[in-house]
Amino acid sequence: MTERAHIQVREANVYASSEDFHTIFNEGLKELYQLSFLLTRDSAMAERCLVSGLEDCVSGNRVFREWARSWAKRTIVQNAIRELKPRPGQSNLHLSRAIFPDIDELLNRSGRHFEVDAMLRLADFERFVFIMSALENYSEHDCALLLECSVRDIREARTRALIELADSQHMEPSDNQLAVEEKK
Repeated sequence: MTERAHIQVREANVYASSEDFHTIFNEGLKELYQLSFLLTRDSAMAERCLVSGLEDCVSGNRVFREWARSWAKRTIVQNAIRELKPRPGQSNLHLSRAIFPDIDELLNRSGRHFEVDAMLRLADFERFVFIMSALENYSEHDCALLLECSVRDIREARTRALIELADSQHMEPSDNQLAVEEKK
Protein backbone atom coordinates (compact mmCIF):
# COMPACT_ATOMS: atom_id res chain seq x y z
CA MET A 1 0.00 0.00 0.00
CA THR A 2 1.38 3.41 -0.88
CA GLU A 3 2.00 5.96 1.85
CA ARG A 4 -0.74 8.23 0.48
CA ALA A 5 -3.30 5.40 0.43
CA HIS A 6 -2.29 4.41 3.96
CA ILE A 7 -2.84 7.99 5.19
CA GLN A 8 -6.27 8.12 3.50
CA VAL A 9 -7.34 4.86 5.18
CA ARG A 10 -6.18 6.18 8.58
CA GLU A 11 -8.08 9.46 8.01
CA ALA A 12 -11.24 7.59 6.99
CA ASN A 13 -11.19 5.74 10.32
CA VAL A 14 -10.85 8.99 12.27
CA TYR A 15 -13.91 10.79 10.83
CA ALA A 16 -17.56 9.93 11.42
CA SER A 17 -19.29 8.38 8.44
CA SER A 18 -22.92 8.77 7.43
CA GLU A 19 -23.49 5.29 8.90
CA ASP A 20 -22.06 6.52 12.21
CA PHE A 21 -24.57 9.39 12.24
CA HIS A 22 -27.45 7.07 11.31
CA THR A 23 -26.47 4.86 14.26
CA ILE A 24 -26.24 7.86 16.61
CA PHE A 25 -29.69 9.10 15.56
CA ASN A 26 -31.24 5.61 15.72
CA GLU A 27 -29.80 4.71 19.11
CA GLY A 28 -30.26 8.18 20.63
CA LEU A 29 -33.58 9.05 19.00
CA LYS A 30 -35.45 9.59 22.28
CA GLU A 31 -32.73 11.80 23.76
CA LEU A 32 -32.26 13.81 20.56
CA TYR A 33 -36.01 14.30 20.12
CA GLN A 34 -36.32 15.40 23.74
CA LEU A 35 -33.60 18.01 23.19
CA SER A 36 -35.37 19.22 20.07
CA PHE A 37 -38.76 19.34 21.81
CA LEU A 38 -37.42 21.19 24.85
CA LEU A 39 -35.96 23.82 22.56
CA THR A 40 -38.96 24.22 20.26
CA ARG A 41 -41.95 23.33 22.50
CA ASP A 42 -43.67 21.96 19.39
CA SER A 43 -43.71 18.33 18.27
CA ALA A 44 -43.86 19.05 14.52
CA MET A 45 -41.06 21.59 14.73
CA ALA A 46 -39.04 19.24 16.94
CA GLU A 47 -39.36 16.50 14.31
CA ARG A 48 -38.26 18.91 11.56
CA CYS A 49 -35.21 19.94 13.58
CA LEU A 50 -34.37 16.30 14.24
CA VAL A 51 -34.66 15.24 10.59
CA SER A 52 -32.76 18.31 9.41
CA GLY A 53 -30.10 17.56 12.02
CA LEU A 54 -29.55 14.10 10.59
CA GLU A 55 -29.43 15.46 7.04
CA ASP A 56 -26.95 18.15 8.09
CA CYS A 57 -24.71 15.61 9.83
CA VAL A 58 -24.70 13.21 6.89
CA SER A 59 -24.12 15.83 4.21
CA GLY A 60 -22.16 18.41 6.21
CA ASN A 61 -18.55 18.89 7.14
CA ARG A 62 -16.48 15.95 8.28
CA VAL A 63 -16.26 15.55 12.03
CA PHE A 64 -14.03 13.41 14.21
CA ARG A 65 -15.81 10.20 15.14
CA GLU A 66 -15.50 10.87 18.89
CA TRP A 67 -17.24 14.24 18.41
CA ALA A 68 -20.11 12.85 16.32
CA ARG A 69 -22.70 12.65 19.12
CA SER A 70 -21.95 16.20 20.24
CA TRP A 71 -22.08 17.33 16.62
CA ALA A 72 -25.50 15.70 16.18
CA LYS A 73 -26.84 17.60 19.18
CA ARG A 74 -25.27 20.81 17.93
CA THR A 75 -27.00 20.51 14.56
CA ILE A 76 -30.33 20.06 16.32
CA VAL A 77 -29.66 23.14 18.44
CA GLN A 78 -28.70 25.12 15.32
CA ASN A 79 -31.85 24.03 13.49
CA ALA A 80 -34.02 25.00 16.47
CA ILE A 81 -32.30 28.39 16.56
CA ARG A 82 -33.03 28.87 12.85
CA GLU A 83 -36.68 27.89 13.39
CA LEU A 84 -37.41 30.11 16.42
CA LYS A 85 -34.76 32.84 16.14
CA PRO A 86 -34.63 33.44 19.92
CA ARG A 87 -33.33 36.90 20.74
CA PRO A 88 -32.43 38.60 24.01
CA GLY A 89 -35.05 40.97 25.30
CA GLN A 90 -37.94 39.21 23.57
CA SER A 91 -40.28 37.99 26.23
CA ASN A 92 -43.04 35.54 25.49
CA LEU A 93 -43.58 34.34 29.04
CA HIS A 94 -47.21 35.35 29.04
CA LEU A 95 -48.19 33.80 25.73
CA SER A 96 -51.36 31.80 25.76
CA ARG A 97 -50.83 28.10 26.26
CA ALA A 98 -53.25 27.55 23.40
CA ILE A 99 -50.41 28.59 21.09
CA PHE A 100 -48.34 25.68 22.44
CA PRO A 101 -50.74 22.73 22.64
CA ASP A 102 -47.85 20.30 23.22
CA ILE A 103 -47.27 21.89 26.62
CA ASP A 104 -50.75 20.93 27.80
CA GLU A 105 -50.28 17.40 26.50
CA LEU A 106 -46.99 17.11 28.35
CA LEU A 107 -48.47 18.56 31.55
CA ASN A 108 -51.36 16.08 31.57
CA ARG A 109 -49.24 12.94 31.16
CA SER A 110 -48.87 10.76 34.19
CA GLY A 111 -45.42 10.72 35.73
CA ARG A 112 -44.66 14.24 34.50
CA HIS A 113 -41.58 16.04 35.71
CA PHE A 114 -42.08 19.47 37.16
CA GLU A 115 -38.70 20.67 35.93
CA VAL A 116 -39.64 19.97 32.31
CA ASP A 117 -42.91 21.85 32.76
CA ALA A 118 -41.07 24.83 34.19
CA MET A 119 -38.47 24.80 31.40
CA LEU A 120 -41.18 24.76 28.76
CA ARG A 121 -42.74 27.85 30.32
CA LEU A 122 -39.52 29.88 29.98
CA ALA A 123 -39.32 32.54 27.29
CA ASP A 124 -37.61 31.30 24.12
CA PHE A 125 -34.26 33.00 24.68
CA GLU A 126 -34.04 32.06 28.35
CA ARG A 127 -35.07 28.47 27.55
CA PHE A 128 -32.43 28.13 24.84
CA VAL A 129 -29.74 29.58 27.10
CA PHE A 130 -30.73 27.37 30.03
CA ILE A 131 -30.88 24.18 27.95
CA MET A 132 -27.67 24.92 26.08
CA SER A 133 -25.63 26.02 29.10
CA ALA A 134 -27.07 24.00 31.99
CA LEU A 135 -28.25 20.81 30.30
CA GLU A 136 -25.91 20.53 27.31
CA ASN A 137 -22.89 22.17 28.99
CA TYR A 138 -22.17 24.72 26.27
CA SER A 139 -19.83 27.47 27.40
CA GLU A 140 -21.11 31.03 27.64
CA HIS A 141 -18.96 31.87 24.65
CA ASP A 142 -20.41 29.02 22.54
CA CYS A 143 -23.95 30.01 23.52
CA ALA A 144 -23.25 33.61 22.55
CA LEU A 145 -21.82 32.56 19.18
CA LEU A 146 -24.72 30.25 18.33
CA LEU A 147 -27.38 32.70 19.53
CA GLU A 148 -25.58 35.70 17.98
CA CYS A 149 -25.53 37.79 21.12
CA SER A 150 -23.12 38.88 23.82
CA VAL A 151 -21.83 36.80 26.72
CA ARG A 152 -23.53 39.34 28.97
CA ASP A 153 -26.88 38.53 27.29
CA ILE A 154 -26.22 34.85 28.00
CA ARG A 155 -25.39 35.46 31.67
CA GLU A 156 -28.46 37.64 32.17
CA ALA A 157 -30.77 35.15 30.42
CA ARG A 158 -29.41 32.23 32.44
CA THR A 159 -29.93 34.23 35.63
CA ARG A 160 -33.53 35.07 34.64
CA ALA A 161 -34.16 31.43 33.78
CA LEU A 162 -32.76 30.19 37.09
CA ILE A 163 -34.80 32.75 39.05
CA GLU A 164 -37.98 31.80 37.23
CA LEU A 165 -37.30 28.07 37.66
CA ALA A 166 -36.62 28.59 41.38
CA ASP A 167 -39.75 30.72 41.76
CA SER A 168 -41.91 28.16 39.97
CA GLN A 169 -40.56 25.43 42.25
CA HIS A 170 -41.87 27.35 45.26
CA MET A 171 -45.21 28.28 43.68
CA GLU A 172 -46.24 24.82 42.44
CA PRO A 173 -47.29 22.25 45.02
CA SER A 174 -45.42 18.99 44.89
CA ASP A 175 -47.18 15.69 44.23
CA ASN A 176 -46.89 14.91 47.95
CA GLN A 177 -48.54 18.22 48.86
CA LEU A 178 -51.35 17.52 46.39
CA ALA A 179 -51.93 14.09 47.93
CA VAL A 180 -52.08 15.59 51.44
CA GLU A 181 -54.48 18.35 50.34
CA GLU A 182 -56.76 15.85 48.60
CA LYS A 183 -57.08 13.79 51.80
CA LYS A 184 -58.31 16.81 53.80
